[in-house]
Amino acid sequence: MELVRGLQNLSKAARGCVLTVGNYDGVHLGHQQMIRALRQRAAEHGAPAAVLVFEPSSKEFIDPDGAPARLTRWREKFTALAAAGVDRLVTLRFNECMRAMSPEEFVDRLIVEGLGARHVVVGDDFRYGCKARGTIETLRDAGHAQGFGVEQIAPFVMDGVRVSSTAVRERLERADYAGASRLLGRPYRMLGHVAHGRELGRTLGFPTANLHLMRRKSPTWGVSAVRIFGIGAEPLGGVASLGTRPTVNGTEPLLEVHVFDFAGDLYGRLIEVEFVEKLRDEARFDSLDDMVKQMHVDAAQARELLSRLD
Repeated sequence: MELVRGLQNLSKAARGCVLTVGNYDGVHLGHQQMIRALRQRAAEHGAPAAVLVFEPSSKEFIDPDGAPARLTRWREKFTALAAAGVDRLVTLRFNECMRAMSPEEFVDRLIVEGLGARHVVVGDDFRYGCKARGTIETLRDAGHAQGFGVEQIAPFVMDGVRVSSTAVRERLERADYAGASRLLGRPYRMLGHVAHGRELGRTLGFPTANLHLMRRKSPTWGVSAVRIFGIGAEPLGGVASLGTRPTVNGTEPLLEVHVFDFAGDLYGRLIEVEFVEKLRDEARFDSLDDMVKQMHVDAAQARELLSRLD
């Protein structure tokens, strides 16, 4: 998949595409339905299937504290979109200039002049431009005037539920990982490079691979049984804690993963952590000894649970 960061990097020779615009957080089954339609229209037009996303999202830029938790960091989104068959991902920085852009400017500068879109595929809730004043109706009018088609895709419904990023978040918030996976079309995982930490876990007999979340908020918290991908040919079992580590006065959210029956060096490795089942909420312990006792309990529970699923 071709990656374009900023319109200034989109050469005139590469203009021309069938386009969809959105956050695509999670790249869930609803997004995948959109991409299938996008690819079909792209094939008909003989043009690349392109997705335009913004970093940060408009909600994260305008209201960082009130914005919803991210399901996917940018790299996870890139990987999922590539797997779905997108030809070109265009990432633009959302800033004050972008925030102030009128719907008319959005169409002229981005869709027409910048990307040369021949056809635009959007969802039923699509809005664009300053204060979200642009609607599907105004986009259709612009397309008619400027020579690009506009196609609206109906929501994807499963078991009577509209599949959306919000619906996935709701399931992750209550640790319904199986339910979230059904809406995503794949297990929920977090991807990251293993970072150096304080090595407290190693001192306590529970070495951990530490992953920075690379997002302001996490959609799920607590201690869970997990599978880890990217270490060997097969996934390895483990137990993970996602939180701020209150017992040791931590402040930054961190994903700490103890990989069962593994003693190698993982620093710098890119791994994926799949959430299988939550064991408990994060807790503050009176002492490190109390914390280690609970870690042994967590590890035993995770091993037993994962063994039943193998």
